[in-house]
Amino acid sequence: MTGVERTTSGSPWQESVGSARAVAAGDLVLVGGTMPPVAGAAALGDPYEQQARSALTEAVAALEPFGLGAASVVRTRLYISHARDAEDVGRAHRELFGEVRPVSTLVLVSGFADSRVLVEVELEAYRGAAP
Repeated sequence: MTGVERTTSGSPWQESVGSARAVAAGDLVLVGGTMPPVAGAAALGDPYEQQARSALTEAVAALEPFGLGAASVVRTRLYISHARDAEDVGRAHRELFGEVRPVSTLVLVSGFADSRVLVEVELEAYRGAAP
């Protein structure tokens, strides 16, 4: 398909399900569900630092191959498995996107493919907003 660019991160999950890390179609760049890195799974647990901040940072990093960063994000989706974590996840989001103010959705889900994960995020960015 013309005008569509895809990147991968080398994640086994992307390979097993046949997905991309991020896809750019015209001026829109979509970043798929991003969990905190599970390589150091023993460290997973804290919903703010080790989960939300980590997942958000990983998702923003997926925009870099397209020359974008947090300032280009126009939409976020935050999935959490425990309602008690909403405030911590919101704080991490606010710290990264407070000045940007993308539209955002916070959804409570029953769980994730990896039970150690508490947070997963998706991003949409607009390339026309890049400096």
